[in-house]
This record gives sequence, structure tokens and C-alpha cells, in this order.
Amino acid sequence: MNIILLGPPGAGKGTQARFLEEKRGMIQLSTGDMLRAAIKRGEPLGLEAKKLMDAGTLVPDSLMIQMIENRIAQPDCGKGFILDGFPRTVPQAEALDKMLAAKNKRLDAVIELEVDEAALIERVSGRYTCAKCGAGYHDKFKPTKVPGVCDACGNKEFTRRPDDNAETMKTRLKAFHEQTAPIIPYYQQKGLLHAIDGMADMDQVQASIEAILNKI
Repeated sequence: MNIILLGPPGAGKGTQARFLEEKRGMIQLSTGDMLRAAIKRGEPLGLEAKKLMDAGTLVPDSLMIQMIENRIAQPDCGKGFILDGFPRTVPQAEALDKMLAAKNKRLDAVIELEVDEAALIERVSGRYTCAKCGAGYHDKFKPTKVPGVCDACGNKEFTRRPDDNAETMKTRLKAFHEQTAPIIPYYQQKGLLHAIDGMADMDQVQASIEAILNKI
């Protein structure tokens, strides 16, 4: 089964992708992670992308599609893949469809995590992580039981992602609406789009996704 998880930054796509990996054996494909790995391994596509990035040029859609094509041909993608963060534009969506058709593959569903943006900004801007074990917390929704002490390992040092703040989130949401939102009607017309409440509890979101996939 091959799906796209769609939604603005902070909607919980990564969390749900990890759940599907564990539950169904699907593989999460993050183009950003694939790009970094290809550069690190010195692969031809990675080196080409690095040259463009170093020159301040955007990596072309054709290169990203080729990277996805190479990745889904690997044996561990046999049970399907989850695309997170790609496609971002209608031309990318069209190129992805064309590549999959050439490989006798197709998308089975595009699942949109709908969010309340004001609540999303609050949810994202309060996140922090234990610097030692990586356990995640939130100023308002999930503080440590003992202030300043990690529940999991007792560490007292924490980190916050520099982009986990209200102003950065507003900028990222604006970019999502301008660039990525147009692919929603694209997939709706194809009958692939399924919208769920991305602000629900994590378990409820998981159950909603499972219900969709079980019907396919």
C-alpha cells in the first residue's frame, strides 16, 4: 500500500508515519532525509544535488523523483511506502504519478491531517526534547513531572528546535498554503483524498488512518 500523508508542519505526519511503519511494515520516505543520506554516501544523485544546493539553486523535481524511484525499488519497500513532505506542488504530484505508472505502481490514498492553525502554533511552539534520551515534552500539554527533570532518564538538559516558535510556524504555514495546498483538489479529483481531524488525540488519529486503509 502506498500513501501520502498531507498536512502543514507540526500536524503530526511523522508520528503517524512511524506508527504505520511499526504496524504495517510500510517505509516512511522523507525526501529531506533521502537527500541528506545520498549526499553523505556520495551517491551520484546526492553529489549532483549538493552541487546545486551549494550554488544556491533549488534541487529540480526530476532529481527528487529519480531519488524516490530508486528508493521504492529497494526490497524493504515491498509492503508499501509513506511519502511525508512530498509532493509539495502540483507539478511534483503529476511527475510522481507519471513515475509510479511507469513502474506499474500507484498511490492508494492521500490522507490529509486537518488542523486548527491557532492551536497548531500553540502546540508546536511549546515543544522541547530531552538532550540525552530524546523524550519529547510540551510546556503546556506535556510538561515533565518534576520541573526541569526528564521523566525517562532523569537528565536536566533540554533542547528546542530553533524553528519551533510562533513566528517561524506562521511563515511555514503561509508557505504551505501558497505552495502545497493546491495539491489537495488535485488528489480530491482523483478520488484519493481522505481528510481526518489532525488535532484529535494521537490514538484517535491512528484509528482514523487505520479505518481508511482497511477499506482500501
